[in-house]
Order: sequence, then C-alpha cells, then structure tokens
Amino acid sequence: MKALSIHPDTQSLEEIDIKMQADTVYSFFSSILIDEHTTLKDHTIYTDANALSESKKAFFIGEQLLLGNTLITGSSPTGDTDTSIPVKTLESLISYDLSDFYVHAFELIKTTDINLYRLFTVLKGEEEIALNIEWVLYTFNIADERTKEYFLNELKKSLNSTEEVEKFMQKMAGLALNAA
Repeated sequence: MKALSIHPDTQSLEEIDIKMQADTVYSFFSSILIDEHTTLKDHTIYTDANALSESKKAFFIGEQLLLGNTLITGSSPTGDTDTSIPVKTLESLISYDLSDFYVHAFELIKTTDINLYRLFTVLKGEEEIALNIEWVLYTFNIADERTKEYFLNELKKSLNSTEEVEKFMQKMAGLALNAA
C-alpha cells in the first residue's frame, strides 16, 4: 500500500510502501499508543501518542498540530487504502515553524501524561462544547503577548501544585470560550 511518512526532525516527506496488517501502525512507531487524525480528506494521519513526553518535534499540516514522525494512509469506509494526496500538495500544507509559545508550552507539559487530542467538555452558558488541549494551545497561541505570558505562568503554577494539568487546560478553555 502506498503511504506517506513525514519526519519533522529532517523536515522530509517520503512516499513509502507498507503492507497493512493489524500491527503495522504500531510497528511503524514502536508504540501501542497511537493517535489518529482525519483532518486530511479521505486520509488518516497516524502519530505516536508518546511524542510529547519524548520531546518529538512538532509541526503543522494546515492548522492541525502534530508531533513526531507521522504516517499517512488513504482511508475509505472499508479501511486503509493507498494515499491519494500528491506529495507536492501535502508539502505545501506542512509548516515546521512553531512559535515560542508552543515551544515553551511543550517544554512545560512534556513531563505530564496528557494527550493533546483527548476530548473534554466545557460549558459555555448551558451548552457543552467538546474541546481538546490542542485547541487550548492554538487559542492562546493567537492571543496577545500578555495573555500568552499569563497562560504560561499559570501553567507553571499548576505543574507545581496538586492541580491536574488537564483540569487547568479545561479551566483555560472555559476562559477562552467565555472571552470570545
């Protein structure tokens, strides 16, 4: 099967042939903890869920934040298929530039057991909204410098207290939602 592999350390993208079996993705990452993303139409993006704690380099495909090496396969209702996105098109969607905010936030949270993509709910008025830590980081990354500094300082405090980082992120998500 034709797949694509992105290596952010070398900023390279390569087309590879893989034999898709039950353990192929786990073998590719040497991990049983895998995150799946469906942000590319008709494709599945696989990443290692341990990439944050292992300080793997982050990058973006469009606005999707990803960490570490990435495997991309095509997807259909029957399962994984050959990729259909042209390499040049995918290359044009990739950005390896991270703001200082992301770098500092990752440095702080890498020792936690959080997952950037695990959903949690936040109340806005009476509406429950499902968000994740990736969204919280994205939202504070686009804020003004003072707000970014506030977020990072409060994150440091939560790491030095008994407050769970995920609870802190939920609180920050609530603040961001209600400020909008």
